[in-house]
Amino acid sequence: MIAGRRWTVRDRGGREIYLTEERWKHITDPHNHPEMAAYEEQLRETIRNGIRQQDSLNPLKYRYVKAFDDLTENNTHVVAIVLFRFSVDEANTVIPNNYLVTAYQKAIR
Repeated sequence: MIAGRRWTVRDRGGREIYLTEERWKHITDPHNHPEMAAYEEQLRETIRNGIRQQDSLNPLKYRYVKAFDDLTENNTHVVAIVLFRFSVDEANTVIPNNYLVTAYQKAIR
């Protein structure tokens, strides 16, 4: 595992997406979405098998959504926001850099 990464999973299209420790702390911060702390496995499952939709204003941003029966309050879905970017290695090879930005629970009817 690369330093700073909490975990990496592949979505249904085989794209590798990772979560950093910094982003996990942001997500679970008491001012953001602390309820997600107990739903990390559901977050991974959302990336692996959720419905993926491209953002209409930012073509590099995607929303993954998946329904669950055991979320907090009246929430029905986990939503994960992922940025699809690229970096260049020492050999000038372009490599994917797809990372989770934030995640939260939402009631979707």
